[in-house]
Amino acid sequence: MKNFALIGAAGYVAPKHINAIKETGNKLIAVTDPNDSVGILDRYFPNVSYFKEFERFDRHLDKLRLKNDKDKIDYMSICSPNFLHDAHIRAGLRLGADVICEKPLVINPWNIDYLKEVEAISEGKINNVLQLRVHPSIIALKEKIDKAPKDKVFDINLSYFTSRGPWYQYSWKGDLEKSGGLVANIGIHFFDMLGWIFGEIAHSEVHVSTSELVAGYMKFERANVKWALSIDRNLVPQKYLEKGQATYRSITIDEEEVEFSSGFTDLHTVVYQHILDGHGYGLDDARPSIELVHQIRQAEVIGINDNSHDYLKNH
Repeated sequence: MKNFALIGAAGYVAPKHINAIKETGNKLIAVTDPNDSVGILDRYFPNVSYFKEFERFDRHLDKLRLKNDKDKIDYMSICSPNFLHDAHIRAGLRLGADVICEKPLVINPWNIDYLKEVEAISEGKINNVLQLRVHPSIIALKEKIDKAPKDKVFDINLSYFTSRGPWYQYSWKGDLEKSGGLVANIGIHFFDMLGWIFGEIAHSEVHVSTSELVAGYMKFERANVKWALSIDRNLVPQKYLEKGQATYRSITIDEEEVEFSSGFTDLHTVVYQHILDGHGYGLDDARPSIELVHQIRQAEVIGINDNSHDYLKNH
């Protein structure tokens, strides 16, 4: 049994991490979050120590480390806002722990370079949650592509529309400097998946970029990709909304739909088990997608159209 601590316990994704720690047979020692809405802990680890202030959390864990206490942490899980990941990763390494960090690992590529130096002189290893790499449908797709003729280039359409209310733009997620924008916040898993399956990126264009829709074109070694990401509820197909589903995911390859709308429930648990088994995805795995989303943020927009529906109809 390994000991875990977690940063960002009141966040949206934290329950998936807390559940994964429980499901893999491990113990959550301490958590921190400036927001004290953390009652979900009672369902999983009712005796976990909670700290509203990060400084007290850090001191508590450091005391356990210095005493070589049986409760000193082995892993630090990070579910904090994107712009804090870099600092929280380094805090975990300073405590002698391995780190498991949510996407995006960091916002800017140069942060990876520094983390690589810090990791090299630390006892711990940095792991990124890239859960699409463990999704059964995506693994099957990669196996299929790997068996195809090496000169075959696939035509792909990727759409990911997920409903977010007005709160989104007023939170840190709506702040480009803090979240990295839509491409980092909701798109990075898909870009990582595309690079993992279809090789290195060769070319990228951004065709539309608004606060609710980002879309464009990419060319990978073995794929031409048209992509669109949105948090506009009006773009989610009505049949999904009628079923109470506020998210639409679609990937077509040479006009054939890849079904991966289901199977997302336990992916964090699978990721955690892989990490515990020594097979986590590290800095070098995370780098290509972080470089790509940074490039998208910096790109000149070609043919911007503020009307989401018109753009998607024409492309």
